[in-house]
Amino acid sequence: MDSTNVPLQPPTFGNLITVLSIDGGGIRGLIPGTILNFLESELQKLDGEDARIADYFDVIAGTSTGGLVTAMLTAPNENNRPLFSAKDIKDFYLDHSPKIFPQKRFGRSLAIEKIVNALMGPKYDGKYLHQLVKEKLGDTKLSQTLTNVVIPAFDIKLLQPTIFSSYEVKNKPDLNAAVSDICISTSAAPTYLPAHYFKTQNVATGKVREFNLVDGGVAANNPTLLAMGEVTKEALKGNPDFFAIRVTDYSRFLVISLGTGSPKDEMKYTSEKAAKWGLLQWLTAGGSTPIIDVFSHASSDMVDFHLSVVFKALHCEQNYLRIQDDTLNGVISSVDIATKKNLNDLVEVGEKLLKKPVSRVNLETGVVQPRDSETNEQALIRFAKVLSTERRLRHSKSPHGKDAAASI
Repeated sequence: MDSTNVPLQPPTFGNLITVLSIDGGGIRGLIPGTILNFLESELQKLDGEDARIADYFDVIAGTSTGGLVTAMLTAPNENNRPLFSAKDIKDFYLDHSPKIFPQKRFGRSLAIEKIVNALMGPKYDGKYLHQLVKEKLGDTKLSQTLTNVVIPAFDIKLLQPTIFSSYEVKNKPDLNAAVSDICISTSAAPTYLPAHYFKTQNVATGKVREFNLVDGGVAANNPTLLAMGEVTKEALKGNPDFFAIRVTDYSRFLVISLGTGSPKDEMKYTSEKAAKWGLLQWLTAGGSTPIIDVFSHASSDMVDFHLSVVFKALHCEQNYLRIQDDTLNGVISSVDIATKKNLNDLVEVGEKLLKKPVSRVNLETGVVQPRDSETNEQALIRFAKVLSTERRLRHSKSPHGKDAAASI
């Protein structure tokens, strides 16, 4: 096969539109990180050790911690290759999470300290995260990522989502922000990390745009549908990179959507308890932040439910793979308890998740259930083969792909 240094050719030369999506979830980003490491290793078996995730997907979407992973996989290094391989994600989280989310020793005053923190400001100052992201990503702009990306945030001044999309930046230059600022913004979970302010300037007009942003999970904790919407808009505009596509023709999409885990049933909240909660309990009950948990999981699950319905209706369920663990128990379900043990346990969750059967939403009950004899690991092996074949097909049909490959 031609070298993976040759860019992925447009979907119009192939059969599919390939989408990767990664949920938000703080330190639980280790779970999709482990899944991505497996997928990339399978692609390398097929196409060589230089193969990277960004070589195979038309668009990679990520929210919050998923946005950070998206940037790691798509930001270019000095050789115009991805800054991080998928196998680097685990070490990144293990090394830096304890400094991003330093664990305090409260002793007997834990409850009072938590209440004061919840009332007085975000739980963490974000300084280490900001410094780290700027150091790793440098001055890379949204327009420079190695494949298309979609990363949501929420503008609290405008009270509306801000979608940083490689597709939109062509028409809206003021969205061409530094990827570091985008990552800091989409990760700024209310009560956990501070909101992020920055501004961009349109080079052509000189006009300045201000951003007042918080966590993308406010808009789309599961950004799968958002990514597919961005692609569909381009197709409807007549973008020549895309074959003719009907508004609801999801059968041409190949989608991998990675969750970051959720608590099992007995760990979730009950109306009996919540009926008595005031502001403080919604911010601190159960050692977590219930109000954040509620909207983030609701957002993720509604997207999965919608896509499950659509892919089933179009008889192409095999094109949609959602990998999620809803059995997390205790501190492992937290987004910020970055102890060495908990971080290693999350890696183990990801490894065990690979061995579990593929699960799908029961459209009658809304409950995610094992529905297949195929494991997540086997499904990823199957998807890797399809991705590799699609890439080869595009390069064989595209004159640019042939020319680029021949020049190497």
